Amino acid sequence: MNVAYRCIASSADDFGTLERLGRVRDPYAVPRERLIHMSSTASQTASRADHLDGLTRDELVGLYRTMLLSRRLDDKEIQLRNQSLIFFQISGAGHEAIQVAAGAVLRPGYDWFYPHYRDRALCLMLGVTPYDMLLQAVGARDDPASHGRQMPSHWSSPELHIVSGSSATGTQCVQAVGAAEAGRLYERLEDIEDRATRFHDDEVVYVALGDGATSEGEFWESLNTACNARLPVVYVVQDNGYAISVPVEVQTPGGSISRLLESFPHLKLAHVDGTDIVQSLGAMRQAVAYARARKGPALVHAEVTRPYSHSLSDDERLYKSEQEREAEQKRDPLTRFSTLLRTEAQVTEAELTSLAAEIDRELAEAVERALAAPKPERHTAALHVYSPEIDPTSAVFERDAEPEGKPDTMVALINRTLKDEMTANPRMVVFGQDVADCSRPETLASVRGKGGVFKVTHGLQRTHGGERVFNAPLAEANIVGRAIGMATRGIKPVVEIQFFDYIWPAMMQIRNELTMLRYRSGNTFKCPVVIRAPIGGYLRGGAPYHSQSGESIFAHCPGLRIAFPSQATDAAGLLRTAIRCDDPVLFLEHKHLYRQTYNRGEYPGPEYAIPFGRAAVRRAGTHVVVVTWGALVRRTLLAAQQAAKEDLSVMVLDLRTLIPYDWQAIAEAVARTSRIIVAHEDQLTCGFGAEIAARVADELFAYLDAPVRRVAALDTPVAYAPELEEEILPQAADVLRAIRDVVKY
Repeated sequence: MNVAYRCIASSADDFGTLERLGRVRDPYAVPRERLIHMSSTASQTASRADHLDGLTRDELVGLYRTMLLSRRLDDKEIQLRNQSLIFFQISGAGHEAIQVAAGAVLRPGYDWFYPHYRDRALCLMLGVTPYDMLLQAVGARDDPASHGRQMPSHWSSPELHIVSGSSATGTQCVQAVGAAEAGRLYERLEDIEDRATRFHDDEVVYVALGDGATSEGEFWESLNTACNARLPVVYVVQDNGYAISVPVEVQTPGGSISRLLESFPHLKLAHVDGTDIVQSLGAMRQAVAYARARKGPALVHAEVTRPYSHSLSDDERLYKSEQEREAEQKRDPLTRFSTLLRTEAQVTEAELTSLAAEIDRELAEAVERALAAPKPERHTAALHVYSPEIDPTSAVFERDAEPEGKPDTMVALINRTLKDEMTANPRMVVFGQDVADCSRPETLASVRGKGGVFKVTHGLQRTHGGERVFNAPLAEANIVGRAIGMATRGIKPVVEIQFFDYIWPAMMQIRNELTMLRYRSGNTFKCPVVIRAPIGGYLRGGAPYHSQSGESIFAHCPGLRIAFPSQATDAAGLLRTAIRCDDPVLFLEHKHLYRQTYNRGEYPGPEYAIPFGRAAVRRAGTHVVVVTWGALVRRTLLAAQQAAKEDLSVMVLDLRTLIPYDWQAIAEAVARTSRIIVAHEDQLTCGFGAEIAARVADELFAYLDAPVRRVAALDTPVAYAPELEEEILPQAADVLRAIRDVVKY
């Protein structure tokens, strides 16, 4: 049975004030049997003094010390920001009680943590020191969280299992679900040799967010998966009533996120006063115990305060009334806890004063050290965008083919590569929409199996089991975010986005999370996910939403590798490199090329790989080089054959990968031919060809005897009618026309 703690005011007067401000709801809006009332009137607070959640006097003082340390550290950073000694500050003030309660119950280096940027007190409880936090605030070289790459209050520690966070709100929720799934995979996949060192059978994953972030789609997507799979995720919604200036009743229907979640299966709910240390401890103990017992996820909705503005870039007086601010001050968790210590734990005022002085001395020393700490050297700015250990462009990935069988399609060779890599790597999992053969095990034996809308993953589930090959919800951010969480813990996810046209809901996860985790953590975390995505048009009927290209957009994501094969054998070799390299890879598979006869090839064997950044000369020539990739390779070859009849010698260079691309091969081809055309399916404006053309003009101008020419799609969506599609997408005739124009210039 779900539990809801509903009384969240410190006195009857405060309750009335808060209710008028829209912060408290009628507790009888849900069935009374689902409520446990923890009243906080003065007399009833005294009645619980005998147990105080079982804590000793010293333990209570220790919790209070961390809360006060967190607040004083916020105050010190505000002072440093006002002195222009640090450059950003965001406070955890008002959230301290629920955070130290979480830290008291959870285990650093055992459980996993996805905190949000107000979780200062939690991270202090887990073992991050004030000096560590100040190193991040001043942007020091030795900042253990990011080495000067990430702004303050973005905690990170591999040793403590605090995963480096971004500033995007809500994205961490699906990653936390993926981290919980990784633990379950290690528990169940016995072929992983070191699995016993990578999980605990009662570990939980903590994820925190504010009330505003509950409006994000990834929060709801994460709950869907956590509840369906009964994962041990503990959500803590720290509800201070505002998302910057937007009040909770504008964000959330009815003003209460926990009320909205009461029908979610297997989800344990607690709604508590997060400024009350005893209530907070009780709620966190029950939530964590529920998750450790593998009953499902839990969510603690903690009503907290925000006595300071959202950040130093904000002024809450512009939108909060004085009455509301005064009501918040009455609920300050430090004031309430210090009163409790004096009245119920026999802590004297002199002891509290001495404790505060001790903290101030500690912080003064930490500030002095942090301000003197060296800053990052300028030459390190570009470090850790990609893996410094594994280079997919190196000769390590240059493996000879050992062909076997008859020539087969790109679909068949990708499928075979996936099967072989799953055999070679027991940590590899494959998931996405419709990728499994059948989600219902009892039905699998009686059906042929789906295996993807293009059959690329057909048979993988039968071969490697439903724990490693499984379907995902219709939610692209869910797929990529969960993969990030799994990869952070060493699982190798190879996920499928069913159509490139629908990758856009995952863009926040790709741009701000997947590609930045290594860099923002200073190479202490990584997430080498492979995202497979069928792309492109030339389908006859694909229309605007099944024909899109857009690879150039993802080339603007530092940290991401992009492969785009045009032939079956290349697809096998490049996919193996993508899976075995240590960076995230977007692996683009052109739908039109899946089952063509002209690009078939023999399976090159289970070790064949192609280094990234190695172009292939598909046709030699001396008059002009056409640089291309994907479906335009075939159209360019047809144009080159036609040009040969006119005594025009055309080199065709297939890039095969875009990030990185083979600049040396391009430069050598331009030096040989003095003319270059770049042909691609994506639209002309801001297509990837523009990057190549600009660089050629910049660095190879002396070799050119003609302007750089581009052949690409019109700047319009791809239409449904075949006549319009043919007009919009570049054809062989367009490439031939460009060849003639450039050669005769």
